[in-house]
Amino acid sequence: MKKELLLFDLDGTLIDSSADLAESINFMLKKLQKDTYSKAEIDTWVGNGAQTLVKRALSGSKDIDTSIFTQEFFQKALLIFLDHYKDNVCVHTSLYPQVYETLKKLYELNYMLVIITNKPYEFVAPILEKLNIFNFFRMYLGGDSLEFKKPHPQPLLHVCEKFHMVLDNVVMIGDSKNDILAAKSAGIQSVAVSYGYNYGEDISKYNPDYIIENFGEIISILEP
Repeated sequence: MKKELLLFDLDGTLIDSSADLAESINFMLKKLQKDTYSKAEIDTWVGNGAQTLVKRALSGSKDIDTSIFTQEFFQKALLIFLDHYKDNVCVHTSLYPQVYETLKKLYELNYMLVIITNKPYEFVAPILEKLNIFNFFRMYLGGDSLEFKKPHPQPLLHVCEKFHMVLDNVVMIGDSKNDILAAKSAGIQSVAVSYGYNYGEDISKYNPDYIIENFGEIISILEP
């Protein structure tokens, strides 16, 4: 698979941010005098951005039930979550094994590296900087950078257009169905990591072009 532009998801692919997200969600729920949840449960809600995560937490389920909270209550909850997470964005968050070494190698091989995440834009740079991987990337998009976020193909196509890239020379690398579905809709090949979140589902169900067990395998796919 000969590629020039590599698009990476962030949470569940490059970084394990689940502990910090869970702590901020439970902080929010406690402030609102609602039941809290285990980290394992909250992990299954991650992947569609902060607003969806908060709605799932208020619903106590991956399936959102807007009948049990008002829009005003949701906005209050979202603000509590975002304020807490902003101050604790990279306390327990860490890189998955082989991520730093692999990104460094890809950077040295002159691949163009870009992050496309559904995480709010303002949180991305602080995490990348603290984990010492900011300089590897040409740019990054958050879930609020454009009108649509993954699984919509818009963010992927936006980056391809910005760098005047033929779609055949691009690959999306992620852990969830949002990444794979976005890539398929955009006409871009995909690589799925078998770890990460993906709502407790087996990523093979969404038929990515490749599935890898650890991040370092990307090198062997790109540089056979």
